[in-house]
Amino acid sequence: MKKTPSEKKETKRKNTHAWRLCPPGEHWRRTHPLRISPSRKNPAGGVTTRHGHCVLNPTGKDQLYPDEIQEMAEQNFSKVKEKPCPIDLGFKNKGNQYDDIIAGWTKYWNDVLKPETPLAPDIVKALIASESGFDPKILANMKNKNSARGLMQITNKTRKILADEKGELKDHYLTLTREDINDPSNNICAGIRWLFRKHAIASSLLKRTASWEEAVAEFKGARTATKARASVLMKRFSEKLEDLKKCEKF
Repeated sequence: MKKTPSEKKETKRKNTHAWRLCPPGEHWRRTHPLRISPSRKNPAGGVTTRHGHCVLNPTGKDQLYPDEIQEMAEQNFSKVKEKPCPIDLGFKNKGNQYDDIIAGWTKYWNDVLKPETPLAPDIVKALIASESGFDPKILANMKNKNSARGLMQITNKTRKILADEKGELKDHYLTLTREDINDPSNNICAGIRWLFRKHAIASSLLKRTASWEEAVAEFKGARTATKARASVLMKRFSEKLEDLKKCEKF
């Protein structure tokens, strides 16, 4: 028996994550002012309110845009139970500031990408500590606007790869501007998606499922660095992760 249009729509919606506001192939547009063009009845035009709604993605594929990223975080992340260890790692309370966002995006990407071993939020928190020291405005090179930026130090090249539906990713893209990456939730969402990509690359190179620590090494570029440089890149991360593991003892 053929499905009705409403049944087809419902089937389509079941394929999306429970937190998503729109079905696959669409993204959320927040409530925003809408300019009304002048007409014969209303020569002056005007402004009205366009309430939040779903918009078709240009290619019909699964994409996350900033509006939906923000709405998902606001509606769901404080309720996530598996948080990173609530210690500030010596960053004077800044170290706990993004725990809800870390927990939310870690759970989301684990749910969507279904790794054999789920990514732990402590891995992400230790990675952020070692990359940016929890400074969302940090730019790796102040003279180069395309250099790594934000909490997880996303480069402009990485940002473009995450949005490229004809590139190395096969699904689950993010469309973000360079300025969008400055926002903590956007940055962590993109950073974790990129970490999953690095996990896949590390697993392919190792010809086995990589550990998340090995994925972090790939994320940081340790594989292509000198041995001494690789040690430096991983040292701070490893130290912060060990600190976070203290929570497991209580």
